[in-house]
Formats: sequence, structure tokens, C-alpha cells
Amino acid sequence: MLKMCLFASLCLFTTALQADHHKTKTPIKHLIVIFQENRSFDTYFGTYPHAENRKGEPHFSFIQKTPAVNGLNRALKKINQNLAQPFRISPNNATQTNPGHVYTILQQAADSGLMDMFVQTTGKNCTPPKTVMGYFDGNTVTGLWNYAQFFSMSDNFHTTNICGSTVGHVNLISGQVHGATPTTLNFQSNPIVIDGTLINDIDPQFDRCSLTPPVSLSGRNVGNLLNEKKVTWGWFQGGFRDCAKTHTGPLGQPVVDYVPHHNPFQFYQSTSNPEHLPPTSAKHVGKSDRANHLYDLKDFWDAAKVGNIPAVSFFKPRAFQNGHAVNSNPLFEQRFLVSTINKLQKLPQWKDMCVIIAWDDNGGFYDHEVPPIVNQSQTSADAFNAPGFCGSNPPLGGYQGRAGYGYRVPFVLISPWAKRNYVDHKLIDQTSILRFIEDNWDLGRIGDFSFDEFAGSIEHMFNFKKRNLRYLFLDHKTGEIKKKKVVEN
Repeated sequence: MLKMCLFASLCLFTTALQADHHKTKTPIKHLIVIFQENRSFDTYFGTYPHAENRKGEPHFSFIQKTPAVNGLNRALKKINQNLAQPFRISPNNATQTNPGHVYTILQQAADSGLMDMFVQTTGKNCTPPKTVMGYFDGNTVTGLWNYAQFFSMSDNFHTTNICGSTVGHVNLISGQVHGATPTTLNFQSNPIVIDGTLINDIDPQFDRCSLTPPVSLSGRNVGNLLNEKKVTWGWFQGGFRDCAKTHTGPLGQPVVDYVPHHNPFQFYQSTSNPEHLPPTSAKHVGKSDRANHLYDLKDFWDAAKVGNIPAVSFFKPRAFQNGHAVNSNPLFEQRFLVSTINKLQKLPQWKDMCVIIAWDDNGGFYDHEVPPIVNQSQTSADAFNAPGFCGSNPPLGGYQGRAGYGYRVPFVLISPWAKRNYVDHKLIDQTSILRFIEDNWDLGRIGDFSFDEFAGSIEHMFNFKKRNLRYLFLDHKTGEIKKKKVVEN
């Protein structure tokens, strides 16, 4: 640290440099978490790495000795005990109707672990109900399959709780959905908060764009921990600058870009930006100013142009590109993911970067793997093995309504430090991402019975002994490989 700065610009440069180069446990200095919407593992990776490669569809070829995943084997596809068999969806029919995916219905679909009630529960309001049994292969989610080939993935990544979108987002940053105010809330005959625990979707208290009766959360999140250690960070969400702006969705309909209940930091007053104020300047992105670390996605790229990207960044795309059924689809989602990752690989920070693509919940779509219930709950909304019950043991910390882990969702890890063509089978959940952030930047834990305390590690997907500067540039429309390069150093 210089004792005296002779020039103001040199002082600012030195301060910024120190803020972006905190000592880390691993070689990862910049983490990007892209958080997508509503897909089960089987929906996107059930037949990985085998694609049908039908004429006229994007082609996918897998590398020899590609590891197997816990996916849809022949028996699960041919003699499935659901009311419909799993079926392949082509890229020409990528847009689906939206299944039910609230706390109670998701538990009912699991049917005490038999995993055979999806069509008549989550599929009840779909046209047709068997929609929930559909899956895509490498001819539709081509980009994701190519990333898995060149980098790492998990076939045992679960939502922290049995949940929909809001709970998945909050668990990503805090591992704790108890402490909700109001302590009880029913909306359209559906419980949103029960026994002080947030269990279903609702808009945040500290957001002027919220439309539904809002909810706030007490306690701490990872933003508080990062601030205490002066580590730069930001939540970057499409449409944040103008929450009325729309884009055209896959059905030709206008889709509002910004979804308030997808912004978890707005539930906490300490990390909120209620008026959606922009950063003071691109050089202040990631630091504490009037934006309070909450930004539009455009702000990240503005900051990148001046060499200032935060140590920890969360990306949330505009709603028409988030993968959610009806307002988006896998092809719209792929355009965002591929375009984003192509641009990130061109940044000088790529050499010490990790990009995680993860999902908030399964969206009601079928997955054959039984949720590993490590925390039980007994409320009127629970229904895993009987009405009012998801197990009978006392819940963690006495906080009801946090039944979990939930369903499997996809997880892809992209980095020069990632193992290549690797499938990790160890049990991890959404708070495993939180725990990596806490450990890598030495932040400590959330406390108050957050699931971060028990989360499995994602470090098995890295090889920190040797970095290969890997570049994989894909076509954003098809997901097919345009260029790949490995530079050993």
C-alpha cells in the first residue's frame, strides 16, 4: 500500500486494483454464476451424451470415453410408471406449456419417492399433461452438451429445498428462506409463507417494480459477507434499468424483461436497490455506491470495457432468454448463454475465471431421481409421503417449510481450471455455489441454520494443479462448435 499518492488518478487505480485482487483459496479470481429457469436434469441431460441427430437438426457428436450420467435408461423410457412415457422433443417444437411447480404439488409428484405422479400433478394444467415427461437431447440443447464435453458438469446437483423460482434464488445467496415477513401469507388460495418460511413465488418488499403483495426477509446473505470483506460483487439482471421494457417471446408474445421475484437481493433491505438506481460510473460497478451492487446486465459489459469486473457476479437474463416454459425456450436460452460465454472468453480475466450455469428449480418437469430429503418438514403444505408430512423428524433449527433437498437440475462448470469432459456424481445443492464463494474469498458462513454449513463441495470439478487456457466458441443459434483451442501453460 502506498503511504502517499502523488496523483489522484494513481490513488484511484491502486484502490481499484486492491479491491479486485483479494487473496483467494483457489486460482479462481472471478466467478460468474448464470442462473437459469425451470428445467430438471432429465429434461436437458437425460440421454446425454447420445443424441438422435435427425436430418435438418443441429448435429452433436460426443468425445470417446465420455462418462455416463445417471439419466434415462431404457427401462425408464419404455416401462415408466408415470401415466406417460418420457418422449423426445425436437428443436422445431421447443416451446412448452408451463407445468405446476409449487411446493405442495412438487412433493405430490414425487409420491413418497416412487416418482410416478408427474402427469396428474405438475402436468395437470399443461396442454397436454404429458408435457412434463418431455426431454431434449444434444440436437436442441447442443450448446450445453458441448460445454459439458469440453468442461465439467454434475449429474447430482439439487435445489436446496423442494421449491419454485423465488426459493431457489434466495437459497443461492443465503441458504435460508425462514424469516419472512409477513409470517403468514396466502395468495390466490396458495400458501406463499407458512410458519415464517417462504415456500412459493412472491415479489420482494424492497423493489418498486413488485406487483404482488411483497415479502421481506431477515438475516444475512452473501452480499453482506462480501461487503464485510470488501470483495467486489454484483447481481446483473436483464431489464433492471427499465422494468416495463419487453421483448418478443417464442410464441410471438411480448414478454416483460425484468421479473422482480427473480432478484433475491431485493428481499433484504441491506442489499436492495429499490429505485433501480444506476451505478455512479462503470468504474464503480462492484463497489458500494447508490446502486448497492444491483445492476442491469449492460452495466457488467460497460464495466468490462474499462477493465473493471467484480470478483463475484450473478447473471440473470431477460425473461425471454431465461429458459422458462412459455416465455422462453431452450433455443432462446441458448442464444443468451452462448453469446455471453463467447464474450467472457475474450476478456483478459478469462485466465482466472469460472462460469457456473445452474438452474433455480425443475419447473415441474420429470426427473427420475428421488430428492434426497436431508431436512424434513411437517406443515399443512407438505405432502411428500402423506398430507402434512415430508418425513416426521424435526426440521433443521426448528424452521418448518424447508423440505429438501429438492429435485435435480442441470449444472455446468466452465473454466480454464475445469476438468475436461468430466461428470461429477457427488451430492451438491444450490448452496454448494454459495459455499464455494464463502470458502474461496474467506467470508465465513451465513449462520442461522443456513444450508451452506452442510453443502457438498464443487471443487471436484476443477483441476487446480494445472491450468489449460481452453476456449470453446459456439454458434449462438445452433450451439454447434465454431472454434476450440487449448493453450497449455
